Amino acid sequence: MNALNSLTQDDLGSAAQRDRRKRILDATIALASRGGFDAVQMRAVAEQADVALGTLYRYFPSKIHLLVSALGREFERSQAAMTGKPIPGETAEDRVNFVLGRTTKILQKDPNLTEALTRAFMFADASVSAEIDHVGMMLTGFLTEAMGTRTHDAEPTDEEIAIARVIGDVWLSSLVGWVTGRSSATDVEKSMSVAVRLLLR
Repeated sequence: MNALNSLTQDDLGSAAQRDRRKRILDATIALASRGGFDAVQMRAVAEQADVALGTLYRYFPSKIHLLVSALGREFERSQAAMTGKPIPGETAEDRVNFVLGRTTKILQKDPNLTEALTRAFMFADASVSAEIDHVGMMLTGFLTEAMGTRTHDAEPTDEEIAIARVIGDVWLSSLVGWVTGRSSATDVEKSMSVAVRLLLR
């Protein structure tokens, strides 16, 4: 595997390694919740996770890798919480708005964490492509599920995946506006409602 990529859960062969990765991400999220992007320093993460600094760098080559991986885990948790539960809404538009609204509200309850995760996503370059791809896959997955294209084992079409990706891009852009103070929570909701209506009508 590319040495610049983070070690994923699938890369780790032992329970101890998986636990170490979990502690690292837990520490990252705790530090980000307290102080945002600037509070997440590699040495502080290593100390809070009780791992050597060199070990931390083997798991996550940089702060950006670390925070984007944390964003992916937050999406995993959000998707797991909805797995097996019907998504409210009569139409694809209703269901997608529900999922985005629910996720947005969860993120807005912890503005420091959201600021850290969103800034990391904005700053990520080509070296973080694997982590970015994972975040994109998670986001596309729960959007296509909300659209109703993954029920009964049916796979979404290329067009449906493309629509989900555009919706995801607009949503992330709206979050950037919120964390930088350029838009309000209400603005985010309105922007997403318009985008979803136009793309799913």
